[in-house]
Amino acid sequence: MRVAALIDPHRRGAADFAREAERLGVDSLWVPEVWGYDALTGLAHVAAHTTTIGLGTFVVQLGSRSPALLATSALSLQSLSGGRFRLGVGVSGPQVMEGWHGVRFDRPVQATRETIEIIRMVSRGDTLDHPGQVYPLPLPDSQGRALRPMVEAATVAIYVAAMGPANLSLTGEVADGWLANLFIPESAEVFLEPLRQGAALAGRDLAELDLVAPVGVEVTVDDAAGAEAARRHARGYAFTIGAMGSGSTNFYNNALTRMGYGPAVDEVERLWRAGRRDEAADAVPVDLGQLTNLVGTEAAIAARIEQYARAGITTLLAKLDGALDVQLGTLATLVDLAADTGPA
Repeated sequence: MRVAALIDPHRRGAADFAREAERLGVDSLWVPEVWGYDALTGLAHVAAHTTTIGLGTFVVQLGSRSPALLATSALSLQSLSGGRFRLGVGVSGPQVMEGWHGVRFDRPVQATRETIEIIRMVSRGDTLDHPGQVYPLPLPDSQGRALRPMVEAATVAIYVAAMGPANLSLTGEVADGWLANLFIPESAEVFLEPLRQGAALAGRDLAELDLVAPVGVEVTVDDAAGAEAARRHARGYAFTIGAMGSGSTNFYNNALTRMGYGPAVDEVERLWRAGRRDEAADAVPVDLGQLTNLVGTEAAIAARIEQYARAGITTLLAKLDGALDVQLGTLATLVDLAADTGPA
């Protein structure tokens, strides 16, 4: 089982953290992007301070850049890092795309497909003539020309953060990896079945994809402290359930409902929207904090890693809190526990 980690490149000591993670044998470091600092600039900083560790975006919001610009940015990082870059992309949601970027949230699955097609065309050095529904290039009835990219051809691995069945199927069909938010091994088939169906459409096996599960990691001294940590992590989902979507669109809630948490999700969302934030946090099922993360004693975490491996996950993406030296200690423990577990 491979171990990866999220990194904040703007934090003091981030370069030292990245070098130590590389020394520990961490497979890759990933930089997030929401509605703050962008992921690509920070990742270039991490690349400049490391030599072998993989580098990924978690995730670049599709529609925030034109597909051609995203392609050339990805190829820039691939070239400057010596081939270590992985492009993680996601559609985000209408609140962010229409409120922050001023881009209509329209046909997200088709936009994902066409963006990947264009990135691969540019990566191959093909003339950019793309008869798409969302991104027809050159624009019809325009003065645009089909241009040939002024870059060296290279391969960029593309990972998709997908939660809905249609986007999961697309990921299985065309992506190199999947970023698996809210993954619970016990409910794996909710996600894996549409991924598998998409892979079959492309004549390939799901095992050809790198399946990446983001997990909060917290090692505790005993089971009681682990239960307390699980409760704390569960409370953190109140924001995800209550605020990460519009009144009609919340991909997280839809996924949780498909996993059997529908009534609880409805109650948390109702309390959050009523301004009863603490009550909403208390209403989140504690097993969401336990099952979607690695919290507890080393023995408990080792058992959960086995569960992730049996479900087909190939990479654990650690989300860490606290001082950087504490994070590195936790990361070292996770690397040791995962070393002989599952596929690598």
